Amino acid sequence: MLLNLFFLDRRELGIIYIGQGNINVEFFSDSDENPALFYLNLTPAHKAFPTKKIRKNDVETIELGSPDTANARTLRKYIVNSVVDVCQLQMGMTTIKPGSSWNTMPAHVHDRRMEVYFYFEVHPDQAVCHFMGEPQETRHIWMGNNQAVISPSWSIHSGSGTSNYSFVWGMAGENLDYGDMDHCKINELK
Repeated sequence: MLLNLFFLDRRELGIIYIGQGNINVEFFSDSDENPALFYLNLTPAHKAFPTKKIRKNDVETIELGSPDTANARTLRKYIVNSVVDVCQLQMGMTTIKPGSSWNTMPAHVHDRRMEVYFYFEVHPDQAVCHFMGEPQETRHIWMGNNQAVISPSWSIHSGSGTSNYSFVWGMAGENLDYGDMDHCKINELK
């Protein structure tokens, strides 16, 4: 028996958003000298929703943090259930402001979803130290420009850069409540 399946037959794709069921998806670059970069998040889907182009003025934008705690940043929620219908994919982008370094502090975990960070706009001679692991037994990994790291649901995810940077965050799981997270007290992290 031959199954006629296609890439998005049972998945939804975040390219900041292509819904389940789309057969033809093409990527191209306008310039060979300066090629486009594509970062995609893909999750299983149980229902088809229409493809929606989400423009910068359609997103939920939140100013967070403070220069006093070195975490002044702009968070943009592109693919969340208050902006677009999704099965379990959520995506957005955070930009760290000049003079700040922390992207998420206090760190937190999500019991019912995992998260991926894709770091970009990291200057060539700079880096981001990404923290992960259980709150009482954290580890770190040094990240450069255009690199991604996966944090399972039991792992914290937080980072601090040697200069400002940006990252795309993607979450997958059955819990679409963006604010559902368990914060870890800063002075209890180990």
